[in-house]
Amino acid sequence: MQNFDYIHVLRIKLILFLAFFYSNVFSQDLNLIDDNESKEKIYTIATFKTNRIVNGHSIETVAKNEFDFKISHRFGVVGNGFYDLFGLDYASMRMGGDFGITDNLNVGLGRSTVQKTYDGFIKYKFLKQSKGQKSCPITGVIMSHMGINSLKWTNPERENLFTSRLHFTHQLLIARKFSKNFSAQISPTLTHLNIVKNNNLANDIISIGIGARQKILTRVSVNFEYYYILTDQIDENSVNALSLGFDIETGGHVFQLFFTNANSPFEKGFITDTRGKWIDGDVRFGFNIARIFDF
Repeated sequence: MQNFDYIHVLRIKLILFLAFFYSNVFSQDLNLIDDNESKEKIYTIATFKTNRIVNGHSIETVAKNEFDFKISHRFGVVGNGFYDLFGLDYASMRMGGDFGITDNLNVGLGRSTVQKTYDGFIKYKFLKQSKGQKSCPITGVIMSHMGINSLKWTNPERENLFTSRLHFTHQLLIARKFSKNFSAQISPTLTHLNIVKNNNLANDIISIGIGARQKILTRVSVNFEYYYILTDQIDENSVNALSLGFDIETGGHVFQLFFTNANSPFEKGFITDTRGKWIDGDVRFGFNIARIFDF
């Protein structure tokens, strides 16, 4: 009986010793893992699926030596009904591309049927959302855009200046990916028009863009975009651009299908020249098609 008690006590001591030993080793391993994780900086990817939310830029950039060829299409007003097949009889478009000089620095060129506009932009990502050591909660991008209206002069007899054709847009894009399914962006924007219709209108127009993406399926997301113009800056007939759509990823392509009250696919156009009102049915169906080429 005494031998049994002695052996039983030894077993208990051995179990306690092993438990203490393994707990120490395991806790040390966890500490090592935590230390490694805290030192490793992990950048957030795919905040948005493409470099456009709908009409406007997202914080996404094209990778170095890649070319993103993009066709942007907007049809006529849906509210006109069956006579023009809910707007499909009419269309405006932009064809262009974005090129990655580096992973964070992009340039782009395009041409739109709206006012026969040629446009170009430069885009730089200066901040990246990350976790780990020196984590960052947001991604930051600056974008500068210039457009040239190439329509014939309405009054060629008078002196017309080339600078009157120019307009500029500068944006600060700030976004955060809150979860694997939801991202949001805010875009303080300054648009400069070299010429305006009358002296009561501002040459410099301040607006705020808001965008969001909600993933609903593995390759499908819902996008929202709204540009609010601060009051008393533009024509009284202008309205704020509101767009709703879907991103559909199919291998090397991303299709964006959407409805918008904006006709123009470039910044100055959809920010300052939007006239359609959702409540009146002045909404257009459109799509963006993007194809990446690697050089």
